[in-house]
Amino acid sequence: MPVQMLPPAETAVLLIDHQDGTMSWVGSSDREVMKANALALAKAAKALAMPLVLTSSMEDQAQGPLAVEFERIAPKEFAARVRRSGAVNAMDDPAFAEAVAATGRRNLVVAGVTNDVCTVYPTLTALERGYTVYVVADAGGSTNRAADDAALRQMERAGAEITSTNMVLTGLARDWTSPAGQALIPVVGELIVP
Repeated sequence: MPVQMLPPAETAVLLIDHQDGTMSWVGSSDREVMKANALALAKAAKALAMPLVLTSSMEDQAQGPLAVEFERIAPKEFAARVRRSGAVNAMDDPAFAEAVAATGRRNLVVAGVTNDVCTVYPTLTALERGYTVYVVADAGGSTNRAADDAALRQMERAGAEITSTNMVLTGLARDWTSPAGQALIPVVGELIVP
């Protein structure tokens, strides 16, 4: 299989349910690392002028508000986030499905919390609708490792590319001397743990 590099002009970023409550339910990975990775994806989308679609579910319930950091990174997208009223599969929400279609992009970089609920169903639906989907495993998580592994395997069997934040960022950069590479160096640099 050839190496997959992501052309920014053909790619959109979808971040699903990175909410204070849902992130607190993650037990499969380090929550702070997961959140930092999701924020890095949002920063990359902004740095490369890629469409960024944010969604949340029932913010007034246990899921809690969308992480406030997204408002600082992408204020317009934060304000325009799709606030679902309960649809488990974000693609079943007409406003979210329309927002994804409106990007005009066929490559979707997807991360959600939790992978075994918020990521798996919209990913499977997007694949059925002909999108190429890159699931960023380390920008999401599940309640436990077994649930996370099962969700990632199911998405991969269905045709999703399972990837990591650094793989996505470097795949978008392609060459550190390019304009995209230069724009992403600070984003990648923030992820490097001293």
